[in-house]
Parts: sequence; C-alpha cells; structure tokens
Amino acid sequence: MARLKGYVDPKYLHIIGNQLNHIKQRSYALMQIQPGHKVLDLGCGPGTDTIPMAPLVGVNGQVIGADYDEVMIAEAEQRAEQAGVNTWVRHKRVDAMSLPFATDYFDSCRSERLFQHLPNPAPALAEMTRVTKPGGWVVVADTDWGGLSTDSDETDIERRLARFLAESSLHNGYSGRKLYRLFKQQNLADISFEVFPVATPSYALARQATQAERIEQEALKAGVITAKELYRWQTGLEQADSEGVYFCSVNVMMFTGRKN
Repeated sequence: MARLKGYVDPKYLHIIGNQLNHIKQRSYALMQIQPGHKVLDLGCGPGTDTIPMAPLVGVNGQVIGADYDEVMIAEAEQRAEQAGVNTWVRHKRVDAMSLPFATDYFDSCRSERLFQHLPNPAPALAEMTRVTKPGGWVVVADTDWGGLSTDSDETDIERRLARFLAESSLHNGYSGRKLYRLFKQQNLADISFEVFPVATPSYALARQATQAERIEQEALKAGVITAKELYRWQTGLEQADSEGVYFCSVNVMMFTGRKN
C-alpha cells in the first residue's frame, strides 16, 4: 500500500497490487473502455494495470503506461513482452506534471496510488484532464493514510506511527480525502466517488503493505517514539498475531469525472 520516498522494488508493488484487484477492476469499468480506445495509466509502476487493460482495448487500441521511475518502466516493458501485448501496450518515462501527449489524445485516463507520492498533485490531474478527450473519463484512486487503523491497546503509539507515516514518510499521505476538491477545481462533470475499505487480519501482510519496519525505524530516529515504546508496540502486535486477533485497515478513495 505505502510507497516511501526513494527506491521501491517492482515485485513489492506487484504483490500489493494483487491485493487490490477488486479496486483495479472497478477503475477499468469506470473508464468505460471500449475496443480501439487509447487509454493512459499514469504512475503505471511495473505494468500491474496496463497489461490487464490490453484485452479491453484490443489490438486496434493502445495502452500507454507512464511512470517517472526507469526501473519500473523497464520491468513493465519486459512484462508486456512476456504477455505478448507489447505491440499495443507501451510504457514511457514521463514527468506527471508535464505529459508528452497531445491535448484530447486519450479516451480515458486512470491513476492509482500515485498522488500520495506527489507534493502537489493538482498539476498532474490537470495534465490528465488535458490529454483526455471531451466526454472521456478520468479515474483516480488513492489512499487516505490518515485512516490507517491497527487494533492495539497502545492507542497513543498507534496514532503517532500512523500520523508519522501519513505526514513524514509520504509526500501527500492524506491524498484520498483531497481528491474531491481537486476534481472540482478541474471542472470535471458527473463527479462520483467510492470508498473501498482495505483490511487484513494478517500481521505479516500488513507489515509488508505499510513497510512497517522502515516506518518504525524512521520514527525512532525522528524521536516520534522511544525504543521502549517500540518494543512494547511490536510485542503487543506479535502477541495479537499469535492469538489470531490481529486486525488492520485503511481506506482507498476512488473518484471519477468526465471531461467537458
């Protein structure tokens, strides 16, 4: 779920992406993709979504995945070739704030869990809107990390760590709740939204999804928690896990708007 500042392994993003498959499928439906369409996936990562969209547009369509990370682009291109869709699914290294595509080029655009990494996502949404054809759909899904919740008797520590993740480990950790305002500012029509709770009773998966080890160590260095508190926090969660009562949840917001 979380993608910290700095390098992220493409395999990690692929694993987490699979946990959110129902959200991804819903985004494709909201894009109203038809055979022959040209679609954009901004912040495509290792091609987790571009390849599944390939059969939706068909060989006469075009799927463009865009990402700033060269490692992700290379991984996505390799996966597209392995899937046999590389003739109509391509991946490009781009700056989300200045997309190298013509105005009104795509039939629809999507972005998922990208805006949380952008200090100022408004220009990225403006660019997505610009390159979408009139009548086309713009779909953005992002996490509101302010809603991250872990069942623990150590509520104070839990809240401090959740806030540290949202405010210090991500550029825009409250991204999900801000999407409505951003969509309205772009004058998109027929704006709708859906909220998807993402929850797990798996302690191992939750730690991987939130990159808990890195978060905790960074919080320790920043003085957000003490070593004693960290020990108490981890011990309590490990005990909950051993008893089969661990639980963690967060919300993903998805917004859809039509370009006038």
